[in-house]
Amino acid sequence: MLANKWVLYLLSILEGSARPLRFTEIRCRIDGITQKSLTQALRNLERDGLVSRTVYPAIPPHVEYALTDLGLEAGRLTTQIAEWSRANAPRIVAARDHHAQKPSAAFGSPEQR
Repeated sequence: MLANKWVLYLLSILEGSARPLRFTEIRCRIDGITQKSLTQALRNLERDGLVSRTVYPAIPPHVEYALTDLGLEAGRLTTQIAEWSRANAPRIVAARDHHAQKPSAAFGSPEQR
């Protein structure tokens, strides 16, 4: 469920919002997500009990998405992961740079051949 590429973004966006959000509002906040991917991710989150979907009978139909209690719990965890990622970004980048300077482990260093 949380392994989907977009789920953590969705949980974080909905958790950070003071009110339920419409589909278009969510889509505008996630750069690069397609309509199909967003629809599928929201349906899966609704199926799993993390998101509630409220349809208002209007023309055109008005649909809002919000986190359920279970979704709020997951959203708080997502926010903590995002904060950890931001706080540790310099260390992660440094580790990547260090790793990139090493000979490829797949081929081994010249001494290992």
